[in-house]
Amino acid sequence: MRILVTGAAGFIGSNFARRMLQGSYPAFADADVTVLDKLTYAGNIANLDPVADSPRYRFVEGDICDAALLADVMPGHDAVVHFAAESHVDRSITGAADFVLTNVLGTQQLLQAALNADVDRFVHVSTDEVYGSIESGSWPEDWPLQPNSPYSASKAGSDLIARSYARTFGMDVRITRCSNNYGPYQFPEKVIPLFVTNLMDGLPVPLYGEGNNVRDWLHVDDHCNGIQLVLDGGRAGEVYNIGGGTELTNKELTFMILEAMGAGEEMVKRVADRKGHDLRYSVDISKISAELGYAPAVPFEQGLAETIEWYQTNEDWWRPLKANTPAAR
Repeated sequence: MRILVTGAAGFIGSNFARRMLQGSYPAFADADVTVLDKLTYAGNIANLDPVADSPRYRFVEGDICDAALLADVMPGHDAVVHFAAESHVDRSITGAADFVLTNVLGTQQLLQAALNADVDRFVHVSTDEVYGSIESGSWPEDWPLQPNSPYSASKAGSDLIARSYARTFGMDVRITRCSNNYGPYQFPEKVIPLFVTNLMDGLPVPLYGEGNNVRDWLHVDDHCNGIQLVLDGGRAGEVYNIGGGTELTNKELTFMILEAMGAGEEMVKRVADRKGHDLRYSVDISKISAELGYAPAVPFEQGLAETIEWYQTNEDWWRPLKANTPAAR
């Protein structure tokens, strides 16, 4: 089996590619993996170093908006797992155009190339943010899409494009929507690695507003396990939520990180709240659990401790990234 994985030099995609090539997914033990990545600021080829010598691995540098490149790369693959996206909400607020271009047009170009090449399966990796904000309860997959940021709106657009290719052309397209990911190799502009690396350098951690926004935390290993279950056994045209089952306010998360790193409340710097900041995310995972046997396996306390330790022992990975990226400082 040959699988094209887009955006797999990034945080989540590289985890998926590494684990597939290292034998974590028995259903794909012999799969060949082609990674297609533009190597934007958040893409790091070093994320794939652990599998760089695998005879089943191939890397192609390129843009999913490049139709000619896709026409050359796509043929011969049996499945696509599509991670490539602009994903940082704050960046979308200050510059939405790149998000629309990559997330909407890029997804359409990729779907068209897969259709032209008769690819059997297409897994589109999306986010719970497309649902908007929910005061109580959890979103099922048929909840109306009500995105509130340019980022989430662009992802909702990509979901609808993916759905249209399934309905119009009969493509086997499967959509996943995940909650907030964390783990090793996450770019240090995101909250957990930003806070950890700031504290390592004796710098304060920026907490939005009162810190009452609630997120469900999902270890990247659990997320990627859910994706491979959908790739292997999911139903064509269906959407599957993937969650971690640990809901925390941003303030609770902040104080967990402070305690783990031996820092006090004086290291918290209150900053103006994000524009249009969604209050609470919560996904219902009963569908993927019932159909595919998914369950998060990494307890949050364990996963957080291991993630903190990873950043503490891999300064050579994150320091250059943070030094060269103003948004991550």
